Amino acid sequence: MELKDKCPNIILINCDDLGYGDVGCYGSGVNRTPGIDYLAQNGIRCTSFYMASPVCSPSRGAMMTGCYPPRIGFESFEGEWVLFPGQGVGLNSDEVTIAQILQRAGYRTKLVGKWHCGDQEEFLPTNHGFDEYYGLPYSNDMGRQVFKEDFPPLPLLSGTGIVELQPDQRSITERYVEQCRTFIRENKSNKFFLYLAHMHVHLPLYAGEEFVKKSINGDFGACVEAIDWSVRVLLHELRSLGLEEDTLVIFTSDNGGRGDHGGSNAPLKGNKGTTWEGGQRVPCIFYWPGHIAPGQECRELICSLDFYRTLAELGHGTMPVDRKNDSLDIRRVILEGGKTPRDTFFYYIMGNLEAVRDKEWKLHVAKDGKPVRLLYHISEDPGEQENVYESHPEIVKHLEHSLEECRYELGDALTGIKGTQIRPIGRVENPHPLAEYDINHPYVVMMYDREEVG
Repeated sequence: MELKDKCPNIILINCDDLGYGDVGCYGSGVNRTPGIDYLAQNGIRCTSFYMASPVCSPSRGAMMTGCYPPRIGFESFEGEWVLFPGQGVGLNSDEVTIAQILQRAGYRTKLVGKWHCGDQEEFLPTNHGFDEYYGLPYSNDMGRQVFKEDFPPLPLLSGTGIVELQPDQRSITERYVEQCRTFIRENKSNKFFLYLAHMHVHLPLYAGEEFVKKSINGDFGACVEAIDWSVRVLLHELRSLGLEEDTLVIFTSDNGGRGDHGGSNAPLKGNKGTTWEGGQRVPCIFYWPGHIAPGQECRELICSLDFYRTLAELGHGTMPVDRKNDSLDIRRVILEGGKTPRDTFFYYIMGNLEAVRDKEWKLHVAKDGKPVRLLYHISEDPGEQENVYESHPEIVKHLEHSLEECRYELGDALTGIKGTQIRPIGRVENPHPLAEYDINHPYVVMMYDREEVG
């Protein structure tokens, strides 16, 4: 079958803060993940896959639009690393998401789970290409929680309306899976795009009692195993409906893990919130029986930005031609084991351009606002252990040239350069939280009892 003839259903599973070493097929010996491992054993497991940011709002906005965060104004949010409840900024309504492209191509679209691209009505998923939405609009530590009593109640949304405030987080994954199964059943005769954005393993860690009882890695392991359970349920549903060979399943995480509370980015250096490999290199598996050969390992340089063009092409969608994006078509990489079209990947944090890598090398030029000189043979040294900056001046010069080109186009807060190809973040007047605390409201959970956040 020619590439142009393929037009699958698409299920994109995006975890929250799941680290490179947190699932079995990426080396975990403490989190049991038979469902995720099955995807890898029968699909293609990517070992050099990156998210466009080491924190969630810019990562998610980038994945939806195929653009590095600064291109869409998502480098920071009124000085914050991520979006908070009630902020008047979010994903601009002029941006075209992959959901909109697929929707216009005849797909039914649904997001179940975390959005985190703005909580004002014009920023919500149903105004960005999703026919349906059910989930938490931002992180699960942004509700009323011990030491965060001044936060508004955590809202669970259906569409743009609140269906519950302060829900029992232990039940969230099960409720998300129920929503997914219903959507798949209702659209078994249609093309569909289902984006499942898990709450796990973001802090605080709340998993169902059965997962906690069985875990050998505490609450963290229980949350990972709840994710794995959801994968197994969705695969079972696809098989039951005869849709497995008609559906591309993608499994990944929005950024690297924290590396604490039982999590791991091994063998990578660094964690969430950094431009070390552990902050942005994450698990990614593509599974499509009959189209993707089983048991493959892909070491090619690819990233979440590439979902945009790739899924648009697979879904026979039309890419916008009036704006630039950073997405490349990786169909031949995942379907034929071909070479990546991506030559470089840039590492941004809060608008600071800190690093760049090509297919072999990674150059760091800044850390925490200060200049550094670090060069790693990243294809052979993913743990960033041996700095060879002084030994390869020609490679440093080549990568510095790539950084200069990136600064010109996307900007760099560290050097004060404003990009020439950037678009504004969305803004609304008189923003307000989706909900306010009401002492008389019968909340299921008046106050979440875990202290951990972030």
